Order: sequence, then C-alpha cells, then structure tokens
Amino acid sequence: MATYASKNALIIFTILLISFLATVESQQFSRKLSQRSFGLRKEKLSHFRFYFHDIVAGPNATAIRIVEATRTNRTAATGFGDITMIDNPLTMGPERTSKLVGRAQGMYTSASLNEMGLLMAMNYVFVEGKYNGSSLSILGRNPVMSTVREMPIVGGSGLFRFARGYAEARTHTFNMNNGDAVVEFNLYVLHY
Repeated sequence: MATYASKNALIIFTILLISFLATVESQQFSRKLSQRSFGLRKEKLSHFRFYFHDIVAGPNATAIRIVEATRTNRTAATGFGDITMIDNPLTMGPERTSKLVGRAQGMYTSASLNEMGLLMAMNYVFVEGKYNGSSLSILGRNPVMSTVREMPIVGGSGLFRFARGYAEARTHTFNMNNGDAVVEFNLYVLHY
C-alpha cells in the first residue's frame, strides 16, 4: 500500500512541478540572445556626409505643411505647432542635380514658443551603394538658427540594425524668398 501511495505522490508531485514550470515559462517575455546569432560582429564607427534639400516652394515641393497652427502674438514668429511632412532628397553635393544617395522621410514640427526650434522625426532611407535599402532614424531637437545643430540617431534598419550615433546639421543655403533650404549633414554612426 505504501508503494502505491508513494507512486501516486510522485505522479502528483511531477504533475505539479510541470504545471509550475509551464506557468513560469509562459510568464517570461524576454530572453538573452547571442549577438552572433543575429550576424552581429564587431561594431564600427562610420561617417556619412550629404546634403538635405528642404524644398517647400514650387510644383516639385518635397516638404508640405500638413498642419498650420492657430496664430497668436506669441506663436506668430516661430510657427509654433506647425507640422511639415517631408520626402526630401539627400545628395552627394549641395546642388539639387547632384547624385541622389537617399531620401529624408518623416516630419518636423515647430516645437518652441520662443525660437525657431524644430522637433525632427525622420528616416534617412539610402538608395545608393551597399547601404541601398537601409535606413537611419533621427529623433531630436533642431534649433535652426544655431550654426551647428546636433540630433541623435536612435536606430536603423538593414545594415544599420542596432545603430546609434548623432547627426550634425549646418545650413548651407537658405532662400529668404521662398523658404527652400539646403542643409549639410554629417552623421557619425556606430553600427555592426
């Protein structure tokens, strides 16, 4: 009789242990992975230099204001609340006819009451060379009246998976008549 009870106790204990382990496993939503299992080898630092063409005027505009905020005396100078959607060309040189290396796709919004300060949320989608089809994501503040502006690179796709770094922007030209601008960007990117 003791053997029968021992076997039953062992079976019940085993069932309870399996149930407990199944419950614990189902509650886990993360696990550690090997970098090599994702093909991630040695991290490297790359520098990219190109020109961002913000074309707001004319029939071939690549930056379109999609929200124009209600103006008050306080917001008139900065355009606070305006949102612009972009699909701007990125070129090797400052001329619009220079070789296209990618597109800046996303949006910027005037996010400062007291100065021309933009919130930039965009992807640099590359169309040239080995980076064709890869992208870098920029999310940060752009105080456009500063000589040099720095924005964080918060990630990427394709060859830029797990990327991080920063972008420096310098206005190359600004057309006071129509608002078009050419901005030199230097990106410093850590990636695999």
